[in-house]
Amino acid sequence: MADNECGCGSCGLGWFLAGLGIGAVIGVLYAPKAGKETREDLLNGAREARDKAAELVEQGKQKAAELVEEGKQKAQESIDKGREYYDKGRTQWTQYVEKGKSLINEQQAKVEAAVEAGKDAYINTTTEPQV
Repeated sequence: MADNECGCGSCGLGWFLAGLGIGAVIGVLYAPKAGKETREDLLNGAREARDKAAELVEQGKQKAAELVEEGKQKAQESIDKGREYYDKGRTQWTQYVEKGKSLINEQQAKVEAAVEAGKDAYINTTTEPQV
């Protein structure tokens, strides 16, 4: 759980390097070697630490690149899905508008026919002589 507190694993790298350094110093203090050999050991240890750190950095870059690419793909999928929903909604809306126009035209024709029938009925009742 402590690994997740720092994010990105940078604390893990710090602890690794600190442990490597402490181990190298303790090794030098207890090793019965000549000064030249000790310096070479320290230099080799430093090189190994540098190489390991570079390797960890490269792994981190690769992981970050993978995550960025995955994020791009998910974003594109979301955009595509949004476009699909937009187009579907727009098509449905157009269908509803056309259906509404059709209903209005039908009702308008019925009202016009009723008005004409009313006019005809009025004319027929007012022009006929009453008995």
